[in-house]
Amino acid sequence: MKIIIIGAGFGGLRLARKLSNRSGFEILIIDKCNYHQFQPLFYQVATSGLDASNISFPLRKVFHNSKNIRYRMAEVTAINTGSRVVQTTIGEFQYDTLVIATGAGTNFFGNAGMEANAFPMKSTAEALQLRHRFLHNFEDAVHVSGEVERQRLLNVVVVGGGPTGVELSGAIADMKKDVLPKDYPEIDFGKMNIYLLEGTGKILGNMSEQSSSASRRYLERLGVTVLTDTILSGYDGNTAMLQDGKTIETSLVIWAAGIKGNIPAGIDKELIVKGNRIKTDRFCRVSGFEHIYAIGDVASMDDPAWPAGHPQVAPVAIQQADLLVRNFLAVRNGKKNALEFSYKDKGSMATVGRNLAVVDVPKPKLHLGGFFAWLVWMSLHLMLILGVKNRFFVFINWVYNYFTRDQNLRLIFKEFYRQPETSK
Repeated sequence: MKIIIIGAGFGGLRLARKLSNRSGFEILIIDKCNYHQFQPLFYQVATSGLDASNISFPLRKVFHNSKNIRYRMAEVTAINTGSRVVQTTIGEFQYDTLVIATGAGTNFFGNAGMEANAFPMKSTAEALQLRHRFLHNFEDAVHVSGEVERQRLLNVVVVGGGPTGVELSGAIADMKKDVLPKDYPEIDFGKMNIYLLEGTGKILGNMSEQSSSASRRYLERLGVTVLTDTILSGYDGNTAMLQDGKTIETSLVIWAAGIKGNIPAGIDKELIVKGNRIKTDRFCRVSGFEHIYAIGDVASMDDPAWPAGHPQVAPVAIQQADLLVRNFLAVRNGKKNALEFSYKDKGSMATVGRNLAVVDVPKPKLHLGGFFAWLVWMSLHLMLILGVKNRFFVFINWVYNYFTRDQNLRLIFKEFYRQPETSK
């Protein structure tokens, strides 16, 4: 079976590793990046807690000992379902079976001004851009003469009260308290405001009421202004305009409010559903196709237990990859009893700041908060990071940061620094 896997995120990489050195399979991975990115810790790269290399792992190194797996760094330009060809920027590749595991990108919901001026954080490169812009604002705040401009440079607006927005807001608040006043003694950080905007009535909307309430309490204790039922209607690079008519002067808006599936060209538009996701059956097969599959954030499975689609989180992609492995092996062995996918929700969690996190476990129904939840969050994420060296360096960084309340990664590289649109 000649399998092409598009995307080396949690799902695509899991599938390839599980089929590594299995007889009867020839696998090609296509991804525009030559490394796997550990998305749950992007916010720590953005806030100087971790180096980008700590959460990235070279794909070719993953498969040093694999005889049946090859990788190509390319962008997919189209899928020709009729001739079973994947077209890329470096040529065409034939497949017997295709697995689309392209994940999701930032959804600005058609707001061109927001897309031009706000900072997303869905890749390592974007996390680095955000870090350099965040730090550069303080360098500028040291020497600007106008109070309005200085306040604009100090204010940070995070849009989206999901785990990414909550974790990012908490990390920035920790920096405001423990790090930034030492770096910039010329600045009065009592005037720095961190706003977290959420369009619905609560943050962490997919978690329990306990977790939502606790996380809001933790953030407010850290000095974050949490504004629920608040929608950002526009942003021009200087002023964030709220739907109720109020404004916030800021030169940094971080967009964590929505995602949409990364769908390659060639997929029938009738198969694309809400959230820019590809409709699949319970076997992860793209509707109407026997040899094309979609897993992870880009897939929307017709599952009665999840009428709105499965949550776009790593465990879903990993479990769907495991299902494909079982079913592909069954096909290789001449069996026809393919298994249907059933998502086993093991819980959800989010960290808010130093010693603060929330954890929900569905069975037995359990809520954890505070220091113990924070330890659970750290332990689980440490285990999920790819590579022993990466785990070691992340652990060392966390221990160092915990005891010193400091980081050593506040470096601004000009090639990554994204200038404000208004200054061009």
